[in-house]
Order: sequence, then C-alpha cells, then structure tokens
Amino acid sequence: MPADLKSHPSLPAPAPIQQLHHYAYRARDAEETRHFYEDILGLPMYHIIQSDYVPSTGEYCPYTHFFFRLQDGSFIAFFHLGDDEAALPSPNTPAWVNHVAFRVNTVGELEAMKTRLEAHGVEVLGVTDHHIFKSIYFFDPNGVRLELSAQLADEFQMLQESQTAHARLNEWTARKHQWRAERPNGVATAPLKPKTNDRPEVAARANRAAQP
Repeated sequence: MPADLKSHPSLPAPAPIQQLHHYAYRARDAEETRHFYEDILGLPMYHIIQSDYVPSTGEYCPYTHFFFRLQDGSFIAFFHLGDDEAALPSPNTPAWVNHVAFRVNTVGELEAMKTRLEAHGVEVLGVTDHHIFKSIYFFDPNGVRLELSAQLADEFQMLQESQTAHARLNEWTARKHQWRAERPNGVATAPLKPKTNDRPEVAARANRAAQP
C-alpha cells in the first residue's frame, strides 16, 4: 500500500496512469518545428489547437498548439506564441540534463536514424552505450535536447533492476541528509557523489583523456 494511503486512508487510490499523453514545449517557429518532427523524425502532425485565451488560466496569449503522434498514441506537442522566441535555457542546469527520450525498436534503427539526422545537418552524439539501452542525442530547432534509445535489457533484467531501485535511492537520500548537515560547517565542500558508479568505464576514459 502506498505510504500516502496509510497516512490518509480516506483518500482514493491513485488512478492507473496508462502512458504519457503529451509533453509540451515552446516552439520558436511552427513550420520549422513541423519540418523537423514530421519530415525528419517521421512523427505525423496529428492535432492542432488555436486560440487567443489560455483555457487553464484565462490569460490573453494568442497561440497555436500542435501535436506529433508517436507509435503508442502519445504525443510531443508545441506552443507557437506568434513570435520568433525560443524558450530560454535554465541558468542553473547543464544542457544535457533536461531532455525527452523516444524509443526505437533496434540498434540498427537507432544507427539508421543517426545517419538520417546527420544527412539533414543535425549534430548527433553517440551511439552511447548505457548497458541496458543504447542512445543517440541531438537538439531540435527549439533547443530541446532529444534522445533516441534502443532497449537492450529484457523484461526480466528490468524487473531485477526495479527490485533494488528503492534501496539505492534511500541510501542516496540518507547520504544527502548527512551532506546537508556537514555543508554549513565546511566539511562537505563538493557536490554529493554517488556511492556506486554504474559507469566506471566513462570515468576511466575521462581520466585517460585528461592525462598529458
């Protein structure tokens, strides 16, 4: 039983969340964005909403809201606000952190998409090996970092991962509390570092590259 229901037994249980419905972002230009997602990535534009008032807040802000459909019926969507402005990057977050990841079926398809993107002048990082999946990374015209991934681990492997995930996060949280307590006294001066390194080969490559 979720902890929320133990402390609030009168609350209804969480509704089963089936899938991502859509992720929305600001577009610098509607046609530029349509060309990238529909003509290059192959996601059909499926739906469009246009208005001058925002339904959720009631504020005046003319917009065109347009959606691209993935194979599972979910969407990535954009708002064009009638100007040529893109969303500004977060000032305290590295550019690689916030991103949207899509899945393709095979590593072969992943490599083919890398070839396709590069042929259209898109700079692509990877193929990167994450052990349980492989990925490529690139930016859309609006500065949104995108990832295409091909799963390597099967359902049994992922089930095994899920059985240790809470314990590992709890360990991180406990160490974070200690880090917070030590930081005002000058004991902890560096960012909190994971106890376990799941990607030691990356650190090894970085250390070799740093050597004169």
